[in-house]
Amino acid sequence: MIDRQFAINLSRGLEVLRAFNPADQLLGNRELCEKTSLPKATVSRLTYTLEKLGYLLKVDRLQKYRLGPGVLMLGYPMLAGMEIRHLARPHMEKLASKTKWTVNLGMLGRLEVVYIDAMRLDRRNFLKPDIGSSRPLLTTSIGRALLLSSSEKDQLAILNRLKITYPIQYRKDLHHFHRDKIFYANNSYCLSLGDWESKVYAVAVPLRVGSSDDPAVALNCTLSGSKLTELKIHKTIIPHLLEAKHNIEKDSGRIFISRKY
Repeated sequence: MIDRQFAINLSRGLEVLRAFNPADQLLGNRELCEKTSLPKATVSRLTYTLEKLGYLLKVDRLQKYRLGPGVLMLGYPMLAGMEIRHLARPHMEKLASKTKWTVNLGMLGRLEVVYIDAMRLDRRNFLKPDIGSSRPLLTTSIGRALLLSSSEKDQLAILNRLKITYPIQYRKDLHHFHRDKIFYANNSYCLSLGDWESKVYAVAVPLRVGSSDDPAVALNCTLSGSKLTELKIHKTIIPHLLEAKHNIEKDSGRIFISRKY
């Protein structure tokens, strides 16, 4: 069934912008055609338009493009308006100080975790996420925490989209979600002992903040090269993580109630 409300040209333009990533910062029209599966003429029109609007910058000597400042300007109002970032930061600082682990705040993106803040105290963590970077949902503790904080209906919808979009990876990673779903029911947090990267351990909890209209948010702690056992993590890290969760949700509730009335 055709969705007459869906703006195909806008969707294609966003596909071009999403083709850029830290590993592919410079892309020409041919590479963009390969990454987006869009026709050459379409990509040429889109890159021309996006350059004129400031979302792409052309590197003439290479005949390639890179993301322009317009993309950053789009993201800034959203980050600046995220009250949860400002509210959670002091609690994240305390959590990082107590555990010496890297502490991150992430939200549910389209089919991934998008990081919106980070406290980097684990100097060995070479995979520290930058704000705006993303990680897979099924192989990360924070991704699974975000999924588990969603309704059963939304979980099924996201899992179906992952199955269609990334069928091979979905089949490979789904067992992580089912395993952590049981673990979360018994322990109130999600655990990754090298599921995404073999040398990175992580624990995460969903945050129930704001209203039902706000995106799902989760808090995690990660440590690179950890030798800690699951029991040691449960005894030494989890109490601090759950304390931070409680305090963030408590502060968020106060602000939400004051706004409501």
